[in-house]
Parts: sequence; structure tokens; C-alpha cells
Amino acid sequence: MHPSYLTQLFQNQSYDPQSFFLIAGPCVVESEEVVMEIAEKVSLICKNLGIPYVFKASYRKANRTSANSFTGVGDEKGLSIIQSAGKAFNLPTTTDIHTNEEAALAAQYVDILQIPAFLCRQTDLLLAAAATGKIVNVKKGQFLSGPSMKFAVEKIQKAGNDRVMLTDRGNSFGYQDLIVDMRNITWMKELQVPVIMDCTHSLQQPNQTSGVTGGNPGMIGTIAKAAIANGADGLFIETHPRPSEAKSDGANMLPLQHLEGLLAQLLKIRKAIIQ
Repeated sequence: MHPSYLTQLFQNQSYDPQSFFLIAGPCVVESEEVVMEIAEKVSLICKNLGIPYVFKASYRKANRTSANSFTGVGDEKGLSIIQSAGKAFNLPTTTDIHTNEEAALAAQYVDILQIPAFLCRQTDLLLAAAATGKIVNVKKGQFLSGPSMKFAVEKIQKAGNDRVMLTDRGNSFGYQDLIVDMRNITWMKELQVPVIMDCTHSLQQPNQTSGVTGGNPGMIGTIAKAAIANGADGLFIETHPRPSEAKSDGANMLPLQHLEGLLAQLLKIRKAIIQ
């Protein structure tokens, strides 16, 4: 059963209340055309499958390996495009923030503020996000255990905001790989907040000499299936109709044409474990 703030978030959608929820979209706002294409197709897939859906996209990529990497189309333009996609398809939306000042700005456009994994211990950032009254989704740092995320949850709740979610995105495994410890799903669920599995960034291969982060999108299904089997409440999947043309994280994103089949398989696993 979803907490009341998620029930409210999805009130305009028709979905199976026993389903997991999906946060999905492109890595970054590349253009209005790409955003609208993805939002329309994913919303239709989720509507047909009865999955509650949140559209996601970064309005600005502040954490890029190379100074030459694409960072966005402009802050307010990017946020406006995300907001427009939400309105066009009646979807809740989310984006990530990186500084205290961004919290109030982004909160004017989206329903959920996402805290990046590298910044999950930044108290001032967590408090700024909490102060907006929006749902705050904190990604677990690659350097932290699931149980240690109780401190991030406490910071937000003590600031007067109990609308908190946690997302696992794997743990650093050497210099150029990540590994997913599925125990973290169970541990974070013990904190009494919704827990999400980031099936995209948990497969990143960072610190490449090319200056472009690698990935293993062929394993997205493996991570997603294991997460649902272990009781994850939601999944985070970045997807793109043409990953090879994507301006950010193309090596990590699930080709959009593969999403529906994967979600159908995941629903079967979900139904099996809740019977």
C-alpha cells in the first residue's frame, strides 16, 4: 500500500494499487520534441499496464565527467519543458537539484525533488528540499549502506516534511564499476519510506579514460527483476527512443522499444510475491 502522499500524487491516474510505480524518462532535457515523445509513449504503456507513472528528466546536468559534455538547454527552459510534459499527459514529474538555491526554483515546476547520490549527506541541500513541502527522493550514495540512509530521512522529517522516498543506485566496486547489494532494499524499507531501485545508474561504469561514463543497459532487466522480487516499491529507469543519439548517458539508457515488454514481465513477478 502506498503512503498517502503517493496516493495523492497518482490521484489522476488509473492503476492497479498493488503495482509498483515507475519513474522514467530521458537522462536530461534535450529538446521539447524528445521529452514529449518519451512522456507520451511511456504514459500510454503504463496506462495500458496499470502502472502509476512519474515522468523524470534532469533540467541541468551539473555532474558531468568532461567539461565538453552537454549540460542542458537552460534552467528555466528545461524546467518549463518538464512541466509542460506533465500537464500534457496528466503526469506527476520529478527532476534533480544540486544546490540549496535550486530547490525553491525547481519546486515551482515539479512534484518530486530528487537529491543526487553524491549529495545525499549535504544537510543544507536536504533541508532546502524539505522546506519546499515537495516529496523528496534521496538517492543512496554509492559509498553508503542502506541503514545509514536513516540519517538523511531524519534530516528531512525533522525539518517538518515526512514526504520522503529513498532510491538505491548501487555501490562503488573498484574504480570503474558498481555492484547492487539487494539487502539495501530490505534495510531501507525498514525506515518506513517507499524504496526505489535505480536500474539505470546502478549499472554505470564510471571513470572511463574517454571522459564518457559507460554502462550496461542489457542488465537493466536483471536488476529490475531482482529489485521487484526483493520488494522494491518503485523502479527508476532512464529510457530513450534512440540511445545512440542521446546527449547524456546514452550508454546507460534502456531503448524505449524494450520498455513495455520488460514492465509486463516485472508485473508478473510483482503479482507472484504479493499473493
